[in-house]
Amino acid sequence: MPSTTITIDTRGQGLYEFTGAIDDFVTASGVDEGLLTVFVRHTSCSLIIQENADPDVRRDLQEFFARLVPPSSSPTMNWIRHTDEGPDDMPAHIKAALTQVSIGIPVIAGRPALGTWQGIYLFEHRDRPHRRNLVLHLSA
Repeated sequence: MPSTTITIDTRGQGLYEFTGAIDDFVTASGVDEGLLTVFVRHTSCSLIIQENADPDVRRDLQEFFARLVPPSSSPTMNWIRHTDEGPDDMPAHIKAALTQVSIGIPVIAGRPALGTWQGIYLFEHRDRPHRRNLVLHLSA
């Protein structure tokens, strides 16, 4: 079965769409029907499928997660012990735990079976730029 690893360079917190890379991988595989698994090999970012038409959706999601899990420097987060890599470190792990690091997408007629406005995103939870590795695996 076809597998590959792709890399996404982030510039800090945010949503980074990579639907095009998924489409290219599925097309190149020649697989007509199957299940695509996307797995991110990190613990401080995650994967989501979300609307890709209105950028306000991405901004609102980022704002929601920032309010839900503020940096450990916030007085409301003074219970956090893991702060070795800065005030965004443990909150990034919490955000990743609340979302997912692996998603499955059906492939039908040689295409990912996404809805009209759905895009696939890496959700970066750290402030600094990172190089993120994602494993794509297509099972027929």
